[in-house]
Amino acid sequence: MRAAYVVGTFDTKGRELFFLRQCLDRLGLRVVTVDLSTSGKTSTASVHPREVARHHPRGETAVFGTDRGESTAAMALAFEAFVRTRRDLGGIISAGGSGGTSMASQGMRALPIGCPKVMVSTMASGDTRPYVGPSDICMMYSVTDVQGINRISEKVLANAAHALAGMIAHPALASEIAKPALGLTMFGVTTPCVQAVTKRLEAEYDCLVFHATGVGGQSMEKLADSGLLAGAIDVSTTEIADEIAGGALSAGPTRLDVFARHALPYVGSCGALDMVNFGAWDTVPERFRARKLYRHNTTVTLMRTTVDENRAIGAFIAAKLNAMRGPVRFLIPEGGVSAIDRPGQPFHDPEADRALFAAIEQDFRGGIDRKLIRLPLHINDEAFADALVAAWREIAQPAAARRA
Repeated sequence: MRAAYVVGTFDTKGRELFFLRQCLDRLGLRVVTVDLSTSGKTSTASVHPREVARHHPRGETAVFGTDRGESTAAMALAFEAFVRTRRDLGGIISAGGSGGTSMASQGMRALPIGCPKVMVSTMASGDTRPYVGPSDICMMYSVTDVQGINRISEKVLANAAHALAGMIAHPALASEIAKPALGLTMFGVTTPCVQAVTKRLEAEYDCLVFHATGVGGQSMEKLADSGLLAGAIDVSTTEIADEIAGGALSAGPTRLDVFARHALPYVGSCGALDMVNFGAWDTVPERFRARKLYRHNTTVTLMRTTVDENRAIGAFIAAKLNAMRGPVRFLIPEGGVSAIDRPGQPFHDPEADRALFAAIEQDFRGGIDRKLIRLPLHINDEAFADALVAAWREIAQPAAARRA
């Protein structure tokens, strides 16, 4: 029987973590307690901190040091490796503050999508992206601090335990969808394009559309890394603009690297590379206040990318395309890269677009199975969607034949 893992720093949160174990015991689940403490104190958990620490690449000596920050970071890395070795893990739950949440959630993110994960945290009412990332972690705000059992904490912790138990006892049924899964990236300003592509392919593929908000690109690539995608039609590479120019929706410098690790068919484009994202108007950094800005709505402000930024974006994309192991098609829409990048719209800037396209073309290394295609179309034109679909069919069918 798969076990419920109760994880955390038992030296400081032992009472709360054992309360979770007690709740799960009463529900008839087998429970394994895992201690992530770095204090070196005696542990009463099923799995001792030193056992976890031995999974660090440099061994347990890397975990138990005098610097608390370095120790917790090392334990988080060790725990990530530890969970990958557990064959009886049916679900995982933890409770803690910022440090405990950081360590436990790093291991949770290493688990596959669908494995139950519940994190009771004092940090769950703020920005949870550093903890959740591209995973399906259920974050529950602790209301009071995770410090003792009181009339509030016992309700919150009991609810969290019952939630995990329900997910373990009643797993989702295996999907009846037998079609291969295809990843697509979409932004609001590229929606017509992605909707048209999906409509053309949904009879043959399970089309998984990801919102390119930083974590969206990461989520798609996590599935690709897990072997759950047949490939990608990466229409909206806008997260790269945020990475280069310092926006709020970067997917990080490793965007597209998954296709260098796995030989998956890849069709890409320049969707929304005309913009860098910030929050409400007053969140735009002072150094950008003189730039071309556009109020997308009350909570999102967009900044037009410049010629220089587009050159850097183009060089970034070309380097990533050159490293890909599978068949590649990259389509350039010369008529504009977003809904607001066309004549009469606020981000129409042909010079900036030409700099982007030229930078990609200059560095891209073509080949028999690697092509850069320029089209005199806008990204949201029906004809551009047709071209994306044609490019996908051209590289996906031979890849499927090779796999067969």
